[in-house]
Amino acid sequence: MSLDPLQALQAANRAPPPVVASTDGTLLIAGATGALGQELLRRLAGSHRFAHARVLAREPIRDGLRGVETYLSPGLPIAQWPLTSADTAVIAFDPPRMYHERERALWVPAPSDLPELSRWLRACGVRTLAIVQPHDQGRLPEALKRGLASLDEQAVVANGFERVILVRSARKPANAKFANPAERLAAWMLSVVRFMVPSSEQPVRASKVAELLDLALRIAPEGVHVAAPELVWQASQGSEMQAVAQRWLGQAG
Repeated sequence: MSLDPLQALQAANRAPPPVVASTDGTLLIAGATGALGQELLRRLAGSHRFAHARVLAREPIRDGLRGVETYLSPGLPIAQWPLTSADTAVIAFDPPRMYHERERALWVPAPSDLPELSRWLRACGVRTLAIVQPHDQGRLPEALKRGLASLDEQAVVANGFERVILVRSARKPANAKFANPAERLAAWMLSVVRFMVPSSEQPVRASKVAELLDLALRIAPEGVHVAAPELVWQASQGSEMQAVAQRWLGQAG
């Protein structure tokens, strides 16, 4: 079929469709390790709603993820790190799986790093900070589940972020090592307590935690928002996540 020259000329002169720029700027993830960190990286960086995605690393990563850059953290105190630029930051506390070579190269935050790291992130221009703070199931006092649980968390909020999202997700008990049979017996007797922990405080799959955080980053208004373990568990059940998140964040359904 022959091409009409007039149609070809009109097509050449037609303005190209506008490029829709990302509205969420640059994402920076500290602690993209373990099952949780990898799910956060996969979901948030893979959504393509951020113009750039970076992860904090101790050394260059050869097999870098497509579309994800690395920011090398120097071997200095966090307060002495050179500044970068970011709009949204996520801090996840999940130890690396040492059999994953790439995870060994990533920078892993410790809970004690939280105040200094948050100050550095704010100096980098971060306006939205999300923190996934795993805790031992059934151990967090009831009065602290829905609010700031430590002076470190209060120091984070005091830095002046537009939004702070804290997700408290229960984690599985660590496999303890015992020196003698008596310790093993005592641990076995105390393990009965695990069965007394309500189902709403049981650990949630990493993919569900990442999904909830992704949703919160999309719809959370300005302010401080704390997701208690029960809320995280409830959001992971069936198809209730959208409704639970909207109620949590005060959004109309």
